[in-house]
Amino acid sequence: MKKPVTPTAPDRREGRTRKGRLAHTEGHAAEWTAAIWLMLKGYQILGFRLKTHHGELDILARKGAVLAAVEVKRRATRAAAIEALGPVQHGRLVRAAGAVRKARPGLKGLTLRLDLIALAPGRLPRHIRGLAAETDLDSRYRL
Repeated sequence: MKKPVTPTAPDRREGRTRKGRLAHTEGHAAEWTAAIWLMLKGYQILGFRLKTHHGELDILARKGAVLAAVEVKRRATRAAAIEALGPVQHGRLVRAAGAVRKARPGLKGLTLRLDLIALAPGRLPRHIRGLAAETDLDSRYRL
């Protein structure tokens, strides 16, 4: 015998689906905005949403001898976007960036750096270069 199926609240489930789709779309738009910003600053975009067993890199970019693993955060304010990158995620990003560089022989001679692009509505992107692991981002970077 089959078990009776308990109906879920369709409005709640559909709401999550819509929210998830919207967040996904906004995330992709934020990454493209960040990529364009980086290209205007002279960076060559090497990849988007690169997956490793350590995590995912939003953008991998190169400028001269620097290989930048770029995390993109979009929030209501730039301060909130900067605060959204915590130490645990930072560690995963550093390991993921190292794995990508190791897997691509042409990148091994480049200096690896972790950057953040903070986006907020009505504001220009803020590119923070060279995030340190044990850094209080609020005190180190002018918002």
